[in-house]
Amino acid sequence: MRINDKKYYLLFENSIGAGLQNRIATFDFGNQNRNITYQTQASAVFSSNIEGNTIDLNSFMNYKLSEGKLKPKKEIQEIEDLIKAYEFAQSESLTQINFLKAHKILAKQLVIPSFRGKYRNDKVGVFGSSGLVYLAIEAEFVQEKMNELFDDISLLIKSKLATNEVFYFASLVHLVFVHIHPFRDGNGRVARLLEKWFISEKLGKDFWKLPSEKYYKEHQADYYSNINLGVNYYELDYNKCIPFLLMLPNCLK
Repeated sequence: MRINDKKYYLLFENSIGAGLQNRIATFDFGNQNRNITYQTQASAVFSSNIEGNTIDLNSFMNYKLSEGKLKPKKEIQEIEDLIKAYEFAQSESLTQINFLKAHKILAKQLVIPSFRGKYRNDKVGVFGSSGLVYLAIEAEFVQEKMNELFDDISLLIKSKLATNEVFYFASLVHLVFVHIHPFRDGNGRVARLLEKWFISEKLGKDFWKLPSEKYYKEHQADYYSNINLGVNYYELDYNKCIPFLLMLPNCLK
């Protein structure tokens, strides 16, 4: 699946109708509770929670208020590293080189140094309580698929896109990326970062304030179910992708 494929766009657009434009128009980007620093911290907390981190937003913000008087736990440091990766992305253009740098920043507590900011060189699967849920593409093809992905991202960044198209492609970037699963660990966190990075590159920095990670956390069962389009990379059925693509616009409801 190439992300610049508009095969599912009409179905996506018909499903959201005028709703997305209305939601964006009524979303108060200037609200003092939606300053980019706080929203970045919240995004990192919710994204980490999806991956099993137990520190909730209230606990994290109270830790920040302690001004370092409390010794940070490993889970706190995971969130702090993810915040730094978001901040890096907010100041840099979306390229494959910068994307790898972002992974290197966020993965400090997740993998050993030789795996940070580098694509995997071995098999990776996604496991659930009942066993293997999904087997990603073989390691020898990861670089090729990531080159394709960023070639498409580069073309889309240079193209004039309507807002609905930006959300469509951002969601598709997220979905295709997680199916490649190019890193040893940190794939989910960096996928959600990548999605928002693409939107902000196209629509402006205010879109870093989108509560997408919060929405995915609150609908975590649907999030994982909608990502699951097949048992392995070669049996993915993107004809079933619309429920996932609609989750990002729904975060503005």
